[in-house]
Amino acid sequence: MKRPTATAPAAPSALAVVVDPAPAGTSKPARAREGAGARGSSAGGVPRPRADAVRNRERILTAAREVFVEYGSAAPFDEVARRAGIGNATLYRHFPDRPTLVRQVVLFVMDRVTASAEASLAEEPDAFAALCRFTHAAADERIGALCPMLAEDFDREHPELLTAQTALQAAVETLLATGQDAGVIRTDIGVGDLMVALSQLSRPLPGTACLDTDRFAHRHLQLFLDGLRAPARSELPGSAATFDDLRQKTM
Repeated sequence: MKRPTATAPAAPSALAVVVDPAPAGTSKPARAREGAGARGSSAGGVPRPRADAVRNRERILTAAREVFVEYGSAAPFDEVARRAGIGNATLYRHFPDRPTLVRQVVLFVMDRVTASAEASLAEEPDAFAALCRFTHAAADERIGALCPMLAEDFDREHPELLTAQTALQAAVETLLATGQDAGVIRTDIGVGDLMVALSQLSRPLPGTACLDTDRFAHRHLQLFLDGLRAPARSELPGSAATFDDLRQKTM
């Protein structure tokens, strides 16, 4: 099983990635939101986003993801623009206020994690390898940083968010169920168990930079994943956690 390479850096950010107009691994919901700065139209008359507008949007979202991981969603817009390598005017043209940017970062991460779950299941030779690839890729996408953002003044009922949640839930449930049906993943766990562990093990510790976390996050995640192998060597207390359990508490 090959663990996917961490997100490539876009100067000056250590985590940001410059993505082409049709980035590989970006899910359909993410591409549907790339309408800022449109010029021209497709054969059906739907405006097409300019290539530079799409690249700028991706730069902003990846830079904002890093900044929010390190400093929280109240981080200055100036820092987001600096790391994205753009001017403040370009940032505000794409995302006119903080709630919009925070929501789009959450959606950006969720869409990429969903796409990773789908690709892992389609491309890996067995279900356990697919689960490992997905878990490590989701950690590289900084999914652990979403919980603090969702716990703040966040519109949890926004239609785009609900759509992204549904897609993510379906993809991860399918990934987990495939392994359980194949007899390689223990059956007494649910999607909620996986996502809670992923969030906790990949989230930076207080007072540390996110790059420090990378030194041991994947090591600890693999220890956790090995505990999911079937047959189970212990009996877990309580019942399996579902995605709905997480939504009620954090989303």
